[in-house]
Amino acid sequence: MNELIISWIIFMSIWSFAAMGFDKSRAKKRGRRVSEKNLWLLAIIGGGIGAYIGMLLFKHKTRKTTFRIGFLLLAAVYIMVIVYTLGIDFSQVKNA
Repeated sequence: MNELIISWIIFMSIWSFAAMGFDKSRAKKRGRRVSEKNLWLLAIIGGGIGAYIGMLLFKHKTRKTTFRIGFLLLAAVYIMVIVYTLGIDFSQVKNA
């Protein structure tokens, strides 16, 4: 089950990242765009990490506060899900 959860997050993050890149490309060419609703949906259902990385890398939707904050929060949530799923215990980490 843990592998399925992590695989889902990875898959959705790749898809969200690609959608952000595709939308940026279409914006430059003034072509048909990916709707903001669909970008949000991909981020919410598991692609928050990829959406946030795509936003930063492609410099896309960075002026919109809702995207900057929302995608960052979703990325943080999915990182916490991965950490929890892997059973990483940071209380055992020693200070160097």
